[in-house]
Amino acid sequence: ILAHQFVTSAGKEPLRSESESVSVGGLENVDASVFAAFDYVALGHLHAPQWIGRETIRYAGSPLKYSFSEARHTKSVTLVELGGKNEIRIDTIPLEPLRDMREIKGPLRELLSPSAHAGTNTEDYMHITLTDEDEIIDAIGKVHTVYPNVMRLDYDNQRTRSMNAGIAAQEIHLQSPVQLFQEFYQLQNNVELDDEKTGIVTELLEKLGGRSA
Repeated sequence: ILAHQFVTSAGKEPLRSESESVSVGGLENVDASVFAAFDYVALGHLHAPQWIGRETIRYAGSPLKYSFSEARHTKSVTLVELGGKNEIRIDTIPLEPLRDMREIKGPLRELLSPSAHAGTNTEDYMHITLTDEDEIIDAIGKVHTVYPNVMRLDYDNQRTRSMNAGIAAQEIHLQSPVQLFQEFYQLQNNVELDDEKTGIVTELLEKLGGRSA
């Protein structure tokens, strides 16, 4: 069977990139047990090649990387040979693009040194994070001299970390206790807090006299 769906297995979610939603066609997810009668399930929607529930329920994945959240993916084609009942052979054929999508991080001088990019394809699509504390004039121009296809340039230093911490503190101040608990729950469990559990948390906070709205 072929299916374009977000499939989970006993609550466990497959790996997804930043652009992929869990809702497809009005359904948030379909459990892998639904496909128990099928020898092989060819899934579409997620970009990372992977299996979910069992090895014969597979996302082939996308042939190319479409965002930097996929930079560490190994793209491939899934070759499936079907014999008799439950006789299945699965092979993956790696795909090597003309230009890869990569992320590198460090001081500008270090990233531009020949030793840093020796043996790599400098024409790859790059996300570069500079860690220099000093202001760099025309940083993007300097980066382009070695990496002509840089797609994104960020900074990670004391100044940017201080700014991000200030923004995060402001956002926390604007959130209610229930919203903060929902974020914490999702961070710990990789699933959203459902309506029933949210109701329980809200009720407990109200009993404790907290601000739950």
